[in-house]
Parts: sequence; C-alpha cells; structure tokens
Amino acid sequence: MDTRAAMEPSPRILDPATRLASVDIVIPVLNEERALPGCVRTLASFLDGFPLPWRITIVDNGSTDATWPIATALAGEHDDVHARRLDIRGRGAALRAAWQDSPADIVAYMDVDLSTDLDALFPLVASVASGHSEIAIGTRLAHGSRTRRSLRREVVSRGYNALLRYGFGVRFSDAQCGFKAARTDVVRPLMGKIEDDSWFFDTELLLLAEHNGLRVHEVPVDWIEDADSRVRVVRTAIDDLKGLARVAWSMSTGRAEVEVARSEPTPTHPDAVLTGRRAVTLAKFTSIAAIGVISVILYALAYLPLRGFWSPAAANLGALVLTGVFNVEASRRWASGRRGAAHIRAAALFATGFVLTTAAVLALPAGTGRPVEVGLVVATYGLLTLFRLAALDRWVFSRTRK
Repeated sequence: MDTRAAMEPSPRILDPATRLASVDIVIPVLNEERALPGCVRTLASFLDGFPLPWRITIVDNGSTDATWPIATALAGEHDDVHARRLDIRGRGAALRAAWQDSPADIVAYMDVDLSTDLDALFPLVASVASGHSEIAIGTRLAHGSRTRRSLRREVVSRGYNALLRYGFGVRFSDAQCGFKAARTDVVRPLMGKIEDDSWFFDTELLLLAEHNGLRVHEVPVDWIEDADSRVRVVRTAIDDLKGLARVAWSMSTGRAEVEVARSEPTPTHPDAVLTGRRAVTLAKFTSIAAIGVISVILYALAYLPLRGFWSPAAANLGALVLTGVFNVEASRRWASGRRGAAHIRAAALFATGFVLTTAAVLALPAGTGRPVEVGLVVATYGLLTLFRLAALDRWVFSRTRK
C-alpha cells in the first residue's frame, strides 16, 4: 500500500536531461515510532545539498505501533519522501520489495537509527554512480573507520566477518553494516536468488555478488551503536550460520549462478593493442600452477619436523592444514575468480587429500625408514596436486576456445 504513486517515475528522479544517476534511499522500519520522525527529517535536510536526484522510501513491514501513521504523515510533509507498507516482517523482505520496484538508477538503504554518519553517503553512492563498482558498502572494520559499540557486538562482528573472509574468501570486510548502495539493474537479478528475508539478507547479497563477479566497493564509516537497536545478536548469529551453510551448498551445486550485467574494462585509446583472452587465462593458470608447486614444497617442509614428535596421521594433518591455509590465501590474492565455490571445492580436496595421503603412509610395512615414509607421503600429495592442475588445464583452455 503506497501513499501515492510512489513507483511512477518522478521528473526530478528520472529526467534524462539531467544525465545524473538517481538515488532511492530505503529506510526499513518495524515498530520505530520513536526513531522514524527524527531520522527522516535529518536525512531529508542533509540531502537538500546532495548533488544527485534523490528520494527517500520508508518501508514499514509489519509494525504494530504508530509507525505507519507517522510514515504517511512524513510522506505528506516532504515531496521527496514516500511510504510503503508490507504485511510481512524482515529487513530483507523490505529491501527486496523496495529495490525491485524502485524507478531510480541506484538503490540504497540505511538503518533508521542513523548509526552511520551521513558524511559517508556521497562516497558510497558516488562509487556506484561513477561505474567504479556495482555495489558499495559501508565498513566499520577498515582503516579509517571509527566505531563506538559494545565489546560483545565487536567480538561477534569481527568473528563473523573473519569466518566469511577465510571460509568463503571474500574481499569485503564488513557484511552487516546497515549502509549499502547498488546499481538497480544489477541487483535485481540477484533478488531472485536471495532466500533470506531478515538480517542475513545483506550477507547473502554480497556473497552472491562476489560469486558472480560483481565488484564490491567499501567506504570506511563512523558508526555509533544505538542502545535501542532491534538486533538480537545471539539469535542473529545463529541464523547467519544457518544461512552460510545454505549459501555454501548453493555455490557448490551451481545454483548460485546469476546472469548479471557485469561491466568489463575497455581501453581508452582507440588504437590500443590488447592481449588475447587465451594469454590472460594462461597467465592465471601459470599463477595457480606456481601455487601448486610451492604448496608441495611447503607440505614437505612441514611434514618432516612434525613427524619428529607426532604420528604419521597427525603429522600429515598438520602439514595439510598449513598448506591449505597457504593455498586459500595465495589463491585469493594471486588468482581471482568465483571464490565461494572455489573454497567449497578446496574443502572437498582437503578431505580427499587427507584420506589418500594418510592411507599411503599407513600402508607402509612396519620398520620402514623415515626417508621412505616422507618420500611416499610427499609424492602422494604431489600427485594429487598434479591431477588437480591437469583437470584445471582442461577446464581453462576449453573456456578460451568458446
């Protein structure tokens, strides 16, 4: 239910003559009768000097207090404020509905408590409007950010984002900051794949975006925790872990693939001589092959000292863990790609490698010398790496021929 034809293009927002990207800032609310008036009036006052055409969309999703009457009153008070009511709860549901129907070129959102300083809004939107990235997010965990929040939320946030970084290989540092913007035409195809209607919506959006090759830009922000926040930290953390397992399964089975409009780098000079696609993929394959060779050497250097005071199986596990950490970090830094699925495959390869290398060393007759044992287990690990590279070679160069 809308207070006016909110989804009809407004001359101020979509006038082609302006040649400026328009911005729709969504504020999802649930029982926020206290915070909503101050939020909208402060934001509208700030946006009076904003260099891009804008509007504010309040989405009330299931409030039982006076939030909806206040939202309609604010929409009547300001020409560029619109209100919409949903019958279902959840921040994700509110953003999905508003972003799907928005007439603006860029969709954004922020929390009603305005915990994030508004000075970061233009840098956030500008990175998307300029074409530098498809999605931009505020981060409280980067250099240059300043935050004030409780120790519990600090520990939970850093732990959760570390899990994303090392478990999925993501490049962004803060998935949960309620301060994001995206190109509308790019984010809409992702909406069909996002299943969460609540707090995990943000993480799922970013995981799918990076998995499908979209660029995520981060803006350091100043952030102050609001004691009246509706976030239930422990319950949200549990729901997030369930969501991560679901997304990991989608990535590993290929169901997370989305056809999105990705911009590719193009030369500025009209007579530029470009490197062929096969040369680029060959360079990437060479980087991955180098990682494989180094990992075999690292495995041998790790297994030998560990075997001095551990059993063969324990020493093998320790060496695999060390090389696994190296492989994840090296692949993330030197070989770009769809990191989510790659990390799922890496976990499967780790399990396979542990079983085969352990079986090889345990199959040796009793009394076999240490050099033979080390040589066998390193050779087994090396063969597994070689088979993986051979499979990768067929995949890489079959793609370059398409």
